Amino acid sequence: MSVTGDLFELTPAASTVPAGLDLVIALTGFSDAGGAAGQFNEYSRQAVTSEPIAVFDNDLLLDYRARRPIIYFNEDRLTEYTPPLLQLSLAQDDLHQPFLMLTGYEPDFLWERFVRDVIGLIERFAVARTTWVHAIPMPVPHTRPIGVTVSGTRDDLIDAMSVWRPHTQVPSNVLHLLEYRLTELGADVAGFALLIPHYLADTEFPSAALATIDSISAATGLILPTDELREEGRDFVSRIDEQVQGNEELRRLVGTLEQRYDAYMENNALKSPLMDSDGVLPSADEIAAELEKFLAGRKGPDEGSGGSMGPGARS
Repeated sequence: MSVTGDLFELTPAASTVPAGLDLVIALTGFSDAGGAAGQFNEYSRQAVTSEPIAVFDNDLLLDYRARRPIIYFNEDRLTEYTPPLLQLSLAQDDLHQPFLMLTGYEPDFLWERFVRDVIGLIERFAVARTTWVHAIPMPVPHTRPIGVTVSGTRDDLIDAMSVWRPHTQVPSNVLHLLEYRLTELGADVAGFALLIPHYLADTEFPSAALATIDSISAATGLILPTDELREEGRDFVSRIDEQVQGNEELRRLVGTLEQRYDAYMENNALKSPLMDSDGVLPSADEIAAELEKFLAGRKGPDEGSGGSMGPGARS
């Protein structure tokens, strides 16, 4: 590495970055329902051609005790240590269009300095537009398309895609702060909050990863490969549907969500997807409990006795 910043170091590849690219950001951390950002991070490592241009300092930004790195124990010795990565990369889409991609973990510390450094990188590389994605749990059914709430300065995206526009206070993440600072500067920035079924929030829901990519494509015009994810998504949903159809109570709970979702989308009669007229809504725990009853007794060739909340559930 050749050039040092406040919280990062630039690599020699930084000198090759053309001006005017899109910046795409997905960080794991506080709000990652359905594993949207985590799956995108893994997807980007495997399916997107990229080269690091700025690597952030774990010792300054990461709470190791809260998110412990992985080390491999091989019988009688330690053979491999895998620290987390938070880095800015120069990437290419399927049409070889270059773009910038910031992936990794949400910093635990020094948010203001981190945001200043990211803005410095945005200015250094004359970034045209910044797009970031995260995901939140909502009482919506898995049988309907994943909706989004769009924030920022991209009115075209907000008008075309934002299905829920609340007036509320929410716990922020570091990218909310980045968007806020970029808005103050008059920069082009869009934040996508994916609305993930609350009973699948603790799984790795392939449709959440697909919605992340679709949102990025809508904001940037980038074309990213999705065939494998779409196949995984179809398999995941078919397994959930099988369990729903086999249980009357589960059908009722999901059916209630479908009715209220459809009513909201049709005429916006409800204040938000979070509420109904009588205040009664199936909880994530109710639906998850029903799913667990089915999954606990199901054994696949690579599965134990179950107990996970759904297909692809994370420990």
